[in-house]
Amino acid sequence: METQPATTVFPALGTTVSLLLTNPRRLEAARSVVEAELDHIDRACSRFRPDSDLTYVNEAAGRRVHVTPLLITAIEVALRAARITDGDVDPTVGEALQLVGYDRDFALIAPTGPATPLEVRRVPGWRTVEINRDRSTVRVPRGVSLDLGATAKALAADRAATAAHAAVGGGVLVSLGGDIAVAGDSPVGGWSVRVTDDHAADACAPGESVAVETGGLATSSTTVRRWKRGQRALHHIIDPATGCSSESCWRTVSVAGANCTDANIASTAAIVRGQWAGPWLEALGMPARLVRHDGSVIRVGGWANPAGQ
Repeated sequence: METQPATTVFPALGTTVSLLLTNPRRLEAARSVVEAELDHIDRACSRFRPDSDLTYVNEAAGRRVHVTPLLITAIEVALRAARITDGDVDPTVGEALQLVGYDRDFALIAPTGPATPLEVRRVPGWRTVEINRDRSTVRVPRGVSLDLGATAKALAADRAATAAHAAVGGGVLVSLGGDIAVAGDSPVGGWSVRVTDDHAADACAPGESVAVETGGLATSSTTVRRWKRGQRALHHIIDPATGCSSESCWRTVSVAGANCTDANIASTAAIVRGQWAGPWLEALGMPARLVRHDGSVIRVGGWANPAGQ
């Protein structure tokens, strides 16, 4: 009889971390590895820490800044995301996020507030970012602010799962707010994952259960990390073409990929792309579940229908 995976849950990166391990005896050791990896990512990539590498870059007023190799890697991932999505996922949305009200850790954002004037304008664009890996420097023009929220959390999940597996062996699943990476051998039948609008919802929430054996699974949603200013509902997924919260036909998109980072890039881009997302994901061969605002669901790219449907 196979031993049930061991589980531990703890907070990090402004969200909930779930760590599952097929070897229960190594759970605490694996947790220490994951916590260390997430701390490294936070120190490099946080937009809200005054001592992070990313803050130094954003406050450099156009100067080149020496940063850690980890931030270089994270920015390269963000630039690749922009390139392969034709700019639908763009790291130069930092100022736009501040203007719509996401200017501090989400737990500190008031859920309602007075109306805020918003100007529709395209974000500066990922091509304005300059990286020199040999010298470990980054430069963004004066007035440009980077935000790596669309990719760094998924990158952290991938790195944490890989590091934990290397340290303790066995099968590992790391979920950062519902962005999931696995490493090593999965349990028989795969890791059972509940796909919903909100990773924190209970088992009764609308959604479906899937089995993940390799790679990653990411969910992007406009129903969480959401607030109101005046009568306007805002959320954290910015459309780079307008600099405002995306007005998508999808409330939630979940995508499976070769790793969590690729899955997250695709799910975020799908929210921004709206009605064109389904054909795009189908052409990429990426299994995806897209949920409209009325709760209706379409599945593309080989995402199987739940049993009985």
